[in-house]
Amino acid sequence: MSEIAIDKKEEEWKPSKSPWLIIIPTICAAFMFVLDETIANVALSHMAGTFSVSKEESTWILTSYLVASGIMIPAVDWFCKLLGRKTFFTLSVSLFTISSFICGFANSMEMMLFARILQGLGGGGILPIAQAVSLEGFPPEKRSQSMAVFGFVVVIAPVIGPVIGGWITDNWNWPWIFFINVPIGILTVYLTQKLLEDPPYARKQKNVSIDATGFFLLTVWIVSLQVMLDKGNNQDWFNSPFIVKLFLLSTLSALLFIISQLKKKDSLVDLSVCFDRNFFVGTIIQVIQQGVMLASTAILPMFLQSMLGYDAFLSGLTLVPRGCGALTGLVIAGVISSKVDGRILTATGLCFMGTAGLMLGNLNLQIAYHNIALPNFMFGFGMSMAMIPIIALSVITLKNSQMTNASGLQNLVKIIGGAVGTSAVATLISRYSQIHQANMVGHLNSLNPVFNAKLSAIQGAFMSSTTPNVAQYMAQYTLYGQLRQQAALWSFMEAFRIFGIACLIVIPLLLLVNNPQKKEIIDRKK
Repeated sequence: MSEIAIDKKEEEWKPSKSPWLIIIPTICAAFMFVLDETIANVALSHMAGTFSVSKEESTWILTSYLVASGIMIPAVDWFCKLLGRKTFFTLSVSLFTISSFICGFANSMEMMLFARILQGLGGGGILPIAQAVSLEGFPPEKRSQSMAVFGFVVVIAPVIGPVIGGWITDNWNWPWIFFINVPIGILTVYLTQKLLEDPPYARKQKNVSIDATGFFLLTVWIVSLQVMLDKGNNQDWFNSPFIVKLFLLSTLSALLFIISQLKKKDSLVDLSVCFDRNFFVGTIIQVIQQGVMLASTAILPMFLQSMLGYDAFLSGLTLVPRGCGALTGLVIAGVISSKVDGRILTATGLCFMGTAGLMLGNLNLQIAYHNIALPNFMFGFGMSMAMIPIIALSVITLKNSQMTNASGLQNLVKIIGGAVGTSAVATLISRYSQIHQANMVGHLNSLNPVFNAKLSAIQGAFMSSTTPNVAQYMAQYTLYGQLRQQAALWSFMEAFRIFGIACLIVIPLLLLVNNPQKKEIIDRKK
């Protein structure tokens, strides 16, 4: 049988069960994986206390998970060929579940990091397979509906993660944020054995060789990049020789990895999908969305806790409107996706996200809950409306046999985008706070009548309980504290505005994406 005939037969493969049944175990597993990206955020201070480490050191609990999953994700297609996709998926979920159990019983930082690395390695095989299964079992015209279900995972889980993590930490204890994965993982393994099927191109293959060079270069690239992003702001970025060395190492290993993957026949990942315009442009848009989504999810609780005095649970609870908006967007996108051009839906979603970012950029310290709830709802709604159709558009011109590889590559780049976004927002807040503080501090001088009047009023209030000299010092300190608070507020507002502008400026890229309603998938079938 000719190679073309085999490819055609593989493309025409249909699962024996309903595709809606087959995606159940993959969706459950993906929900666990994405939830664990953010659920530990609000519990870091509690873990730091348990392990007697600093807050900065405790961030490695998050970083180790992201690094391990980032290394594993591009290798998913290779492992599927080596073991068969169903077998590899079962092993990934099992490893994730066991390591979650170990995380809950960790009694030292070393044990926690070891367990989180295992958890990341297991979780790295989950998301690409979940995305591939959600796409390939459905005809192209129904993929947007399946992506609406998949989008529920990738959009809702990061939003509710801090809420669940905050409630569990405050009412039970932080180990339970990991223990809740165990029953879900056991159920997922059972459902995988009962429901999941391997298409011909995802079954175990003979004579599969490992791309050791590619895997080594990928590991060096991801590890050095993540360490650089984590430590960059504290080390003053490129003013630090250590950060410069990490940057050079990361850049060199990334270039060598790309070259090796393009030249080697049996490479770890197939980069040929990047030459597909829909995939390339669609991935760029998703990277921007991912960076904005994760960075904004991190910055909003930080703003509420540091500026308004919210506790962990309440700051996480403010993200509930974002989850409600995302759920609303998922329903609407799933219903109208087959009737409306996906590019229009994506542009609409990006407009909502951009507008929400600009609205959050106009907040102040005298705000009511609805001032946060409305832009959060709009942001969540926009995320769903933009993300669901762009995922389907980005792979519409690819073959089903390319889905697992393309999903792995796409999710790797999105993880990097999320890491860059989270690191960039920390730098933005730090630098803008310094800039605004430097601009305002010049007004705190004896030649400014407004400053003198304010200083005298505050000093007079302190005079009743202390000496004049101490009262003057306390008044000056109070005014300087207010200045620093105002500078920090403006830095948060600048960051929110940048998020909004970033969402708006990528909209013209949609003009480069092919319209599937006109072109369908003729080229893919040839």
